[in-house]
Amino acid sequence: MTPANETTKGRPDLAQIDREAIGWLQKLTSGEMTPEDVAALQRWRMGSPQHEAAFVEAKRLWQDAGEAGYVLFDRGENFAARLDALGRRHRKTMNRRAVLGGGIAAISAASVYGVLNPPLGLWPSLSELTADYRTATGEQRNVTFAGDVAINLNTQTSLAVRAAEGAEDRIELIAGEASFATPARAKRPLIVLAADGKTIAESGRFDIRYTASGARSPISVTCFEGTVRIECGADLTDLLPGQRVHYDHAGLGQIAAVDPQVASEWQRGIIEFRGTPVVEAVEEINRYRPGRVILMNTALAQKQLNGRFRIDQLNDALLGLERAFGAKLKQLPGGIVLLS
Repeated sequence: MTPANETTKGRPDLAQIDREAIGWLQKLTSGEMTPEDVAALQRWRMGSPQHEAAFVEAKRLWQDAGEAGYVLFDRGENFAARLDALGRRHRKTMNRRAVLGGGIAAISAASVYGVLNPPLGLWPSLSELTADYRTATGEQRNVTFAGDVAINLNTQTSLAVRAAEGAEDRIELIAGEASFATPARAKRPLIVLAADGKTIAESGRFDIRYTASGARSPISVTCFEGTVRIECGADLTDLLPGQRVHYDHAGLGQIAAVDPQVASEWQRGIIEFRGTPVVEAVEEINRYRPGRVILMNTALAQKQLNGRFRIDQLNDALLGLERAFGAKLKQLPGGIVLLS
């Protein structure tokens, strides 16, 4: 089983194995991988040393793209040329004894590690793939939990049901963003776990966002209705409607006021930027759009973007950047766009 990849079929400079490797990476980054797909990818990688070498090389190139969200490419970086070179490289002949011996074991171990710990979050981790509720890139979904809790999952979001404790229902936000609404007379309190903290609500409506990218993206909790309590280690605080707090491994931050209309725009299929640095806007666009937008211009990174865009039409946001700042867009295979 090899995923179809229309973006590479017409490229004579790429060998068939290279096209297949890029196709797998494209499927991985789309957020649509199932546990069966993960097993199929492992079998493909272990099918031959050439398959594994092609996948490792394609992943290395894709990792460069992933890092660009946080560390911009040098202006002299020729990313397109590096992609084309993928199909022209000369692989070194592998020692047959190494392949038949420890090599196969190493490939298998690397495959398992890649599933458990995806580099730079380029594809869902095993915990995300096996979650009870999950959305793919660009997908939103409504579910009901514990009989009366309404949950709206945003893009790239995974939730896992946890065993109830006493009179409390528990669910964990593994990654992503979700809105939770409990009825006015809920039968049981709701606890939402996320990283090192938990949010407790008896009635009301609140959002939790956890993009799972370390200290750069702490967990945020926003209250829209009722009252919610957040506990993180020894810290705790209560939020009222129109308030937000962030927390990470260091504890709770300061409570801040938010505009409820803007904070809930994603639930109406809208992204709104208000004086948002382009580097942050690109990071947000990459959550909703398959592939990756690569920001290559350090001067452009801190310019501020304003505008409202539909999440299913985010190419309009890229065109807006092109018009507003004279930016240049270059389309590459796999949904990669170079923004300079």
